[in-house]
Amino acid sequence: MNMANYYDVGTIVSTHALKGEVKVFATTDFPKERFQKGTQLFLKQNQQWLPLTISSVRQHKGMYLLSFVDYQDINLVEPFLKQKLYVSEEDQHDLDDGEYYYHDIVGMTIIDQDSGQEIGKVKEILAPGANDVWIIGRPGQKDLLLPFLKSVVLKIDVPAKKAYVEVPEGLDD
Repeated sequence: MNMANYYDVGTIVSTHALKGEVKVFATTDFPKERFQKGTQLFLKQNQQWLPLTISSVRQHKGMYLLSFVDYQDINLVEPFLKQKLYVSEEDQHDLDDGEYYYHDIVGMTIIDQDSGQEIGKVKEILAPGANDVWIIGRPGQKDLLLPFLKSVVLKIDVPAKKAYVEVPEGLDD
């Protein structure tokens, strides 16, 4: 199986109690959808994909406590420590218009709609509150923090890895 078809959704940071629960740090944009009872996740072991079906989920101090069908014992899940959990591409849910996966946006080239000039590339995405903020790395300049708003990000072309934006006045002073 090809790694490109799996996406990292979390990392198992520790075991929790004795009944096979693991504490997971979510790295997905959609943890509530990803970590649901009955959902199948994958773990990579010895170059093989091990399917795990979630049997219970609860939130705990900003983390998710998961247990898996057939792994209801701490000794069975200890080998999973520090491992990443993946979802297969087929299980990614369809996004609504105007929604994007972070892995589609990071690395994208940002172009000024008016001038056609390249501004830089998206280095990372912050989710501080009401809207995401794209951090645009610019050669020889400090990063530009661009709010992900319809008035700012005018067009996103995922296949071309380009987004066309209008930088609000005063944002880049």
